[in-house]
Amino acid sequence: MRRVNELVQEVVAEGIGELKDPRIGLVTITAVRVSPDLREGTVYFSVFGSEKKKKASIDGLASARAVLQARLGRELRTKRTPHLTFEYDPTVEYGVRMTKLIDEIAQEASGSQDQPDSDSDSH
Repeated sequence: MRRVNELVQEVVAEGIGELKDPRIGLVTITAVRVSPDLREGTVYFSVFGSEKKKKASIDGLASARAVLQARLGRELRTKRTPHLTFEYDPTVEYGVRMTKLIDEIAQEASGSQDQPDSDSDSH
């Protein structure tokens, strides 16, 4: 199943890159999970941009589902073509947020190390 998931991810990502829908922003396909019977496929994605851009991209992907599914059917050459659904994946957004927090903490820590400590002068 891992290979099927990877193939679906590759085909869908290429297909999204060729779409002309202005609602679809900078979308990254983060994962794909296809059911063992190949009937269902969930495409997880992230979007760079505001909440408004995320919503517009979700709508654009929903509209493009049939086009992407047809492309998948042509390129995958399996007995069945999975019915695609798209789900927003917040992990990239979460990771960026965590990185910013870590950077802030590191900056605060290095700022406090630059200031001489009164106890260290007495040693």
